[in-house]
Amino acid sequence: MKKVGLVMRKIQFAEAQGPRVFAERLQALCRDFGVEIVFLSPERHVSGHDWLPGYEHERGDLVNYDVILDQIHAHNIEHVIYTVSGFTFLKLFVEKSVLFPHSFPDPALTGYEMMKPFYSIVDKAIVQTQFLKRELGRNFGVTDVDVIPIGFNEELAKRHFDPSQVVENRVLWIGRDEENRRPDLVLEYARQNPETDVVMVFGGRRYEESMKKYDIPFNVTLKFALTQDEIFALMNSSKVYWSCSKFDTFAMPLTEALAMGKIVVKPEHPCYDHISSKHAFAGNEKNWFDLVNMALASPHRVSRENRAYGFENFSATVMKQGYEKFFDQWLR
Repeated sequence: MKKVGLVMRKIQFAEAQGPRVFAERLQALCRDFGVEIVFLSPERHVSGHDWLPGYEHERGDLVNYDVILDQIHAHNIEHVIYTVSGFTFLKLFVEKSVLFPHSFPDPALTGYEMMKPFYSIVDKAIVQTQFLKRELGRNFGVTDVDVIPIGFNEELAKRHFDPSQVVENRVLWIGRDEENRRPDLVLEYARQNPETDVVMVFGGRRYEESMKKYDIPFNVTLKFALTQDEIFALMNSSKVYWSCSKFDTFAMPLTEALAMGKIVVKPEHPCYDHISSKHAFAGNEKNWFDLVNMALASPHRVSRENRAYGFENFSATVMKQGYEKFFDQWLR
């Protein structure tokens, strides 16, 4: 099998969130066409909780280049996918290296100014949406860009789909306790709508502590570090999926919500343009609460149109086809 290194931060491998789900799915899919994905991660000046003072974000990556290079050489790897822009300089050591960004230098994101210099030397990328492809070209002149979505688990989406289990007043939100994700908005919505069953899911156990700073309304249920099985079961039971983040590179839970036939309420930012189906409604802080309530009041228990759109565009099959084509060219 041909080896390809996947470089991610330690905390990305540690938490039950998008990056780790992507990594495990990519590894499983690629085995079928003869590519072994080897996980690589810095261990020095990082922790399983978060970055350490003085080593935040890309600065922490820069001081770990020797660690990553040692791992690359130990596995005799000649092709590398890196998910954080701090490792852009890998192309000086490994000719065949490609960026797959889990973040992007957008003003809505913390540390975006620190990312920008690294993006200025990117020459090849895989992104999850046409929006990101346009932005890489427009802002950084990167034209060698493939678009491949992070595909959801089709088996789970089929096994857990049961419209009879939908709780008519349940709204689901999945995110992190970060200002960009706006958990405060969700809590305020719950406070103003006490008849609604609001479920908030956080990817890491560390948020159990950070969420203690909020006054949690009685109609909010907090869940932490769920498995994919648990996510799909919970998604099935919800009528509405609501995302209120300022910016996303892909938003995996939104595509999973489509696949489960949820009525979707999302931000109107163009980074969410790929979430586009009959029962996907875009809004902002001024009208989100009303949009969520209108979605809850819909006569449709599930959206068959959203489910069909999700399977057509964001399934693991679509992801596998994309990477099989990509690796066929890149690994020659």
